[in-house]
Amino acid sequence: MWKGAVSFGLVSIAVKLYSATQEKDIRFHQVHRADGGRIRYQRMCSTCGEEVSYDDIAKGYDVGGGEIVVLTDEDFADLPLTSSKAIEVLECVDEEQIDPILYHKAYYLEPDGVIGLKPYLLLREALARSERVAVVKVALRQRETLAIVRVRGDLLVLNTMLWPDEIRKPDFEFLEDEVTLRPQEVKMATSLVDSLATDFDPDEFTDSYREALQQVIDAKIGKEEIVEKPEVEEPLAETIDLMEALRKSVQKARAARGGRERARKSA
Repeated sequence: MWKGAVSFGLVSIAVKLYSATQEKDIRFHQVHRADGGRIRYQRMCSTCGEEVSYDDIAKGYDVGGGEIVVLTDEDFADLPLTSSKAIEVLECVDEEQIDPILYHKAYYLEPDGVIGLKPYLLLREALARSERVAVVKVALRQRETLAIVRVRGDLLVLNTMLWPDEIRKPDFEFLEDEVTLRPQEVKMATSLVDSLATDFDPDEFTDSYREALQQVIDAKIGKEEIVEKPEVEEPLAETIDLMEALRKSVQKARAARGGRERARKSA
């Protein structure tokens, strides 16, 4: 989706950029319930009432009070995107110093041709040995963004990030409340965390809603005869005794963990 170069000091690494993720949501069209016909929308101007073609559509900024400033392609062309075809390495930092809330989207980086291979591998090895990530700037889709380049397996991955001023400041009243946590409660809660501790394996988790929805669709088009109703775990009854709720949660978590471990061994 993008070709350019990683600028690493005086070294230029030619790379190609590929989206590393894809959404698997089942998408629907809006249709007429009676006959299944697609619903179409016209692009109508609210001022003159006429239908507008794509060629006549521009971007407008709402100043307020009903006033709109129209921006053209020429206006955007004059913006200073100095890193339009370059991923400029600004600094290298420990990944733990970056709050994950800043992360946005992930992209794979591939060396572009034989010339870009060796410097690509050198950057990958240097980042891996130093256990750091490279903070970079890159322009994608006419928008400059902050990002990091990090090592994932044998590849370099670029993670775009939000700008710090795009992170909302939390403002909740409970943060000013003084609540006393009893040592017994903290100990029991910690015990619950310990009973749930394991090595993370994302392959163990599936989107049960999407799977059930796909089964409904398959039944509609004749691929399946029946639709099995998925089992939904009953929520725990509300209890006033926090310690008792924690104790029951620990017992339940330990039993579930034992079941998972037996399933792994038998697999």
